Parts: sequence; C-alpha cells; structure tokens
Amino acid sequence: MGQSNTTNTAAQPFKLKYAPHLGMFKNLAGKSEVDQLNFMADQGFTAFEDNGMKGREIATQEAMAKTMAKRGMEMGVFVAHSISWQKPNLASGDEDLRAKFLKEIQESVEVAKRVNAKWMTVVPGHVDPRQNKGYQTAHVIESLKRASDILEPHGLAMVLEPLNFRNHPGLFLTESPQAFEICKAVDSPACKILFDIYHQQIQEGNLIPNIDASWDEIAYFQIGDNPGRKEPTTGEINYLNVFKHIHSKGYTGILGMEHGNSQSGKEGEQAVIDAYRKTDNF
Repeated sequence: MGQSNTTNTAAQPFKLKYAPHLGMFKNLAGKSEVDQLNFMADQGFTAFEDNGMKGREIATQEAMAKTMAKRGMEMGVFVAHSISWQKPNLASGDEDLRAKFLKEIQESVEVAKRVNAKWMTVVPGHVDPRQNKGYQTAHVIESLKRASDILEPHGLAMVLEPLNFRNHPGLFLTESPQAFEICKAVDSPACKILFDIYHQQIQEGNLIPNIDASWDEIAYFQIGDNPGRKEPTTGEINYLNVFKHIHSKGYTGILGMEHGNSQSGKEGEQAVIDAYRKTDNF
C-alpha cells in the first residue's frame, strides 16, 4: 500500500517545469537515454535539459526527441557553442573569433530543430584584460546582435548565463544586472537571460529582488543549492520560497536541474526526487 501511494504521488506533474539531465537517475532508470527520459516522465518531470545534446549522434538526438514528444516533455537548453574559459573571445572584438561563434550558432539551429528545443546556452567567454570594460561590452553586444539575426527567423533564442567568480574566475559575464543591460542593448526576442540561481547566489545573492529586477529579460532558470551545487534542501537557499515566488509571477518556462546529487546510488537519486517534491509543495 505504501509503495503504491508513493508511485501515485510521483506521477503527478510538478507545479513548475523542473528539467533533469542524463545521468541524474541512471541507477534507478538504467543507462539508456530513452529509458532515463521515460523514468523522468514517470516521476512527474515535464521538461529535460542536455548541455551536451549538440555533440550526440543524430540518431540519438532523434530517438530522444521522439521519446520527449511521446511523453509530453519539453526540451530545455543545450550549449550552443564552444565556450572560451581561459582566453578572450567575444569580449575581444576579434572578427575571426566572432565568425567562428556565429558559425556554431548557425549549426545549433539544426540541432534545435531536430530535438524541438527553443533555448540554447551562450557564455561570452573570458574577459579581455587589455580592453576597457565598455569596449568589451560593445563587442559582445555586436556579436549577440548578429547571432540574434540568425536565430530570430526560426523562433529560437540564446540565453546568456552569468557565471560566478569562484567556479569560473575571469569570465566576462558574471551578474544579472550586466546580463539585463546587454539584453536591453541587443533588443531581440532571440537574446535573453539564463538566471542560474546557484551562480547568482554566490555572485550577488539578493535572489528574489534580482529576479524581479531582471524579470522581463529572464527566459530560463537553472538550479543548484549552495554550497555544494547539489539538489535543493542541501544548502542555504530557501528554494521553497524561491520556487513559490517564480511560480507566483506566472512563469511557464523551464528550470534546469544543473546540479549533482548529494548522495550516491539509488537512494541519492530518490533523495533528489523527494527534494523537488518538498520544495514544489507551496
């Protein structure tokens, strides 16, 4: 009786579109991508994200897309381009680097169509310490305007992800107000903000006020508690209140579960599901 009751509860969709990733439930679901997607759907998850989708074989992409469509799951972000973690890229204004970025955005259009994705992640890369921040910002905006021209006709959008100084020192884009300013300058439905709650807790805190201040440019959220970057309830962030606030504002988009599991094995995977049931109970 107890087991049956748990299954019935788990089958209910969550209030928000939390999106797990491959490997998060591999012990409970098995190694197959299709099996993992079906398991996620069985647990009540209505979305999925896959940073590495672009690098998967076309047959795998098509099989995953077919499964998501069959199970009513929405595809979240994948990473749209090669990210420059150590050297200046878009901030430099270098035309060759810009051309490479735009070529990769063009290639990502085909991937997005194949897997029914609307959003793709963009990270402008490392700062250029030899240029004033204003010039760097102008260079980034110009690249994003050109990328928007590629994406707009297809109804696709890139989401800019600010990253924190601790995990990723030296990157150009770090704060939500900075991302907001850039999106306003690009002025395109194809260029929005990916507000990663984990990164922004470390970088700037003040989560709910910053979410409110940049709300009309936010198109996507990602999740992770701090410290540790594990599931909600394992750190300092009051995810029950944060999720309740996002839901109260009428958000119908995806919240990617871009974090690890705090415990290993099947028990750890069940703990992730339980944590989302707890924090979604508002």
